[in-house]
Amino acid sequence: MADFGFFLKKARTINLSHADMRKTEQLLNAVPSYKRCISCGGCTASCSARQFTDFNIRKAHLYFKRGQYDRLEEELQKCMLCGKCMLVCPRGVNLRSLIINMRQILSNTTEILA
Repeated sequence: MADFGFFLKKARTINLSHADMRKTEQLLNAVPSYKRCISCGGCTASCSARQFTDFNIRKAHLYFKRGQYDRLEEELQKCMLCGKCMLVCPRGVNLRSLIINMRQILSNTTEILA
């Protein structure tokens, strides 16, 4: 086999068939505007916390939608809930409520804040 100076990695796959999507459904019920999210990245680009940490709102959304909850609770604590992301969201997603409810759901609290 010839050495071209690079190699191809094995493709990463995510099997959503085994993911527990009940938490995502619970989040969609608590924050209906989340259904309008188009993952444009405006929230991540305007994030104040991103200046100080590696916080990425869009990645947190994606992990939650996929049911990948490990380390997500720690990631959500980096959000300062300043609301800048809500000002730039073209779809009007209530991101502050979304983050608060993600935290509540992950901590297994039964009370959901709207």
